[in-house]
Amino acid sequence: MEPKVYIVEEKDAKVRIDKAISDKDPNLSRVAIQRLIDNGKILVNGKNTKASYKLSVGDEITIEKEEPVEVKLEAEEIPLDVVYEDSDILVVNKQKGLVVHPGNGNPNGTLVNAIMARCKDSLSGIGGEIRPGIVHRIDKDTSGLLIIAKNDKAHINMSEQIKNHEVVKTYLALVRGSVKENEATINMPIARSTKDRTKMAVSKNGKNAVTHIKVLERFDGFTYIKVNIETGRTHQIRVHMAQIGYPIVGDTVYSNGKNPFGVEGQMLHSSKLEFVHPTNGKKMNLAISDDLNRLKERAKRHNKKGCNVKILKIETVFEIKQK
Repeated sequence: MEPKVYIVEEKDAKVRIDKAISDKDPNLSRVAIQRLIDNGKILVNGKNTKASYKLSVGDEITIEKEEPVEVKLEAEEIPLDVVYEDSDILVVNKQKGLVVHPGNGNPNGTLVNAIMARCKDSLSGIGGEIRPGIVHRIDKDTSGLLIIAKNDKAHINMSEQIKNHEVVKTYLALVRGSVKENEATINMPIARSTKDRTKMAVSKNGKNAVTHIKVLERFDGFTYIKVNIETGRTHQIRVHMAQIGYPIVGDTVYSNGKNPFGVEGQMLHSSKLEFVHPTNGKKMNLAISDDLNRLKERAKRHNKKGCNVKILKIETVFEIKQK
């Protein structure tokens, strides 16, 4: 693909390069621009640059777009619980145990294979060869709502909304222990664990991660909570809850996973998504319930005290202690 060359004019002076390119080429999202910069496909005056670079008049920007990669995955007829669908987006209630996209150990049988069968050729290719249509993801054993883009325009728009924290994601979770706080904010950066590369961990050198929790109901030894996240780090909710001493029931990665309910995999459910439709601008508010509600009732019956613990009127901010 022939590289594009721009000469910076006065109106773009002192503007960040990622914003300037996004304004010039609406088919490139900020995420795509960052990837091109990281791969050395965007140069300023013939040299590598950073997304935060502020342009000067006369700068020569060279953009070498990535060639579209042919998707080689096979479509598979896997049942999907479709919550909403139109010509631009598909929203599904992902079942627990279903991997979102192929990877090591999961070459097929994923959500991507399922949506390829349903949507045929109508999927965005921005996600790359192994993630067609995938705008965001949730873990294998996390159930709930997930947005799939059916064309590049929708993908770019939804990616921008997520990056700008304009998509409100609400989760429900059952955690071990009686959470003292009525509401709390967990502001702890997250990075890849240095001890186990398959896990994430709280680290002062990690990326910013903010989680808000609100207690919905307390039982003997368990708490049912609502969770909203400002950021979308890998395993964010699971890492944060384990870090403050209330691991998610069934999570075998960040706790031992043992529980009296016989469940396997974390009791975490993406219950609600609020966003603006990428094409018509309509406010979308999609919500569902799941097996987590039934588990909550089991936790209530498990309550040896026969009543809920009194809710404390406390709001706390958990932050990493800097040494």
